[in-house]
Amino acid sequence: MQVTTYGLDLAKRVMQLHWVNLETGEIHRKQLKRRALLEFFANRQPGIVAMEACGSAHYWGRELRKLGHEVRLIAAQFVRPFVKTNKTDAADAAAIWETVQRPDMRFVAVKSEEQQSILSLHRIREQLIKIRTMQVNQIRGLLYEFGADLPQGRQKGLKEVPDALADLEESLSPLLLDTVRQQLKRLEEMDKDIADIEKRLTLWKKNQEVVTRLMAIPGVGFLTATAIIATVGDMKSFRSGREFAAFLGLVPRQSGTGGKVRLLGISKRGDSYLRKLLTHGARAVVSRQIKNRNPWMDKLLCRRPHNVVVVAQANKMARTIWALLVRDSTYDANHATIKTAA
Repeated sequence: MQVTTYGLDLAKRVMQLHWVNLETGEIHRKQLKRRALLEFFANRQPGIVAMEACGSAHYWGRELRKLGHEVRLIAAQFVRPFVKTNKTDAADAAAIWETVQRPDMRFVAVKSEEQQSILSLHRIREQLIKIRTMQVNQIRGLLYEFGADLPQGRQKGLKEVPDALADLEESLSPLLLDTVRQQLKRLEEMDKDIADIEKRLTLWKKNQEVVTRLMAIPGVGFLTATAIIATVGDMKSFRSGREFAAFLGLVPRQSGTGGKVRLLGISKRGDSYLRKLLTHGARAVVSRQIKNRNPWMDKLLCRRPHNVVVVAQANKMARTIWALLVRDSTYDANHATIKTAA
């Protein structure tokens, strides 16, 4: 039985829809207000609704699934080559409709409300840390202009700020002193907000057995584990561990012609936040393994620079995460892969 495929271009207020009548071949284009979108699809037979994976796409995907439709989210860079003319809402909807017809197209999994909630906590925490770092660097730079040389590092630098202000109290303007002290109080509030978010993530982690299993992997902490579960959801959507590593941008870019392929630097495609967490975890693992004389690590360090080894370790961690989630198993440090004979 054939089902109708819809290309839906999302917007804040006015949505553009594109579909083809299967019986007559007639092309339909329709504009819908935000409040009328669900009513339109509620009166239609279940079909395939394709959308770009953009803002509010996961919300609409969940709502359309409740109405019985199959939802397929497509990355925006895959839709762009199919825009035939100038970029308009109608052209985008038609391009989405054409893109979803491709047999080898890759789709983005629709996230649940719980997944989006956990990811929102991660995003808020990441922004607070960025603002805190900027504030500390600004205070260090401003006091340096008056002769105060604060040590590197956030905690060490902040510990010596009160002493530096006391030494500069006679030379600094009271306006600046009061303002710097207000900024220090703001930093304390940021620390409290970040700690509160981490407590909420820790409480959520206790009810997630899979997060505990991932944290057994060296280099994977509770932030990395919770972010992966909230981002990926069903790991079986990836066919292999290498595909998951490619999704994180931990595989090299390729450039080749005439049968000759050149490997370049890592692609840095996909989710930059997960890639950053895995890379930082891998850096800690590499530093520890160097001290413990890991044979695999030693051979790799003899051939490649340190940062390349860190990325290789992050790639290895990503593949291990994929294997644990797909096979529903626990981490075994002594696991050895058995290669079957050809």
